[in-house]
Amino acid sequence: MFTRQTSGSCVCISCNQLISTTKQACPHCQHSNPTLWGYSRTVRRFGNDFGFLSIVTWGCSALYVATLLVDLKNVVTLGNLDLASSHLLSPSATSLLLFGANGATPAIGMGRWWTVVSAGWLHGSLWHILFNMLWLRGLIPQVSKAFGAGRLVIIYTVSIVVSGAFSSFVGYVRDPFFQNAHFAIGASGGLFGLLGALVAYGQIVKSSTIRREFWLLSLVLLALGLVTPHTDNWGHVGGFLGGYLISQMNGINPREREGMQQLFWAIGCLLLTAVSILASLIHGAYYCNFFNIWAS
Repeated sequence: MFTRQTSGSCVCISCNQLISTTKQACPHCQHSNPTLWGYSRTVRRFGNDFGFLSIVTWGCSALYVATLLVDLKNVVTLGNLDLASSHLLSPSATSLLLFGANGATPAIGMGRWWTVVSAGWLHGSLWHILFNMLWLRGLIPQVSKAFGAGRLVIIYTVSIVVSGAFSSFVGYVRDPFFQNAHFAIGASGGLFGLLGALVAYGQIVKSSTIRREFWLLSLVLLALGLVTPHTDNWGHVGGFLGGYLISQMNGINPREREGMQQLFWAIGCLLLTAVSILASLIHGAYYCNFFNIWAS
């Protein structure tokens, strides 16, 4: 599957121009290592986002199923809930805590600060994960096209972190207006971060149409969250600000060409996510006695 091309021509990973596989830098855009050591053709098979949409979709889905199976007896099912309920197939709070739920209680009260990363990959019900995955399916390709695949991953991860930090802090100071800051999960922080990045992109390239379109979409979704129970509205605000601000920083700004540095940072973001989830499982097993709770 991962075959290395060592001769002939291939497409530059940055500017999409045809070049020789022997080139150390692209003659068109001066991008260093334009063939990704000969693996650019293989990488492009995953799409312009280098497979990040698949990583998010399958990663969130696998974790959702895992949180259901780990505490199956406490899952909310059709037996005591109607199909239209927002809590259909909801994992237990204990299961979500084990895998890295965020908010004032886990991040500050329990000292599980790394959950600002892991919580963005967890979901609280069937409708919750379906809603987020459908929106991300539309937004991820657009951000990848505007910023590049590596910067897409960085924007998404930073947005999740800022979203989680906002949720934890607001829950800690007990803000009475915004809901659900004590216990927060979901990819919507990253989703709002992508919206913020696209608003910033419209400003940077001076496209009032793009800026207005994604501002309006952001406001509509934020308003929807305000009238929907158990919504982490501060997480949405934090995610949007995280995506908006990081998009304008050096190395992320879409007017600059994406290089190997962004690719390595993106890989680091994915590793950070995996480590945060693993840390939650280890901490829960050995320090919080979650497994002993279920056994009893």
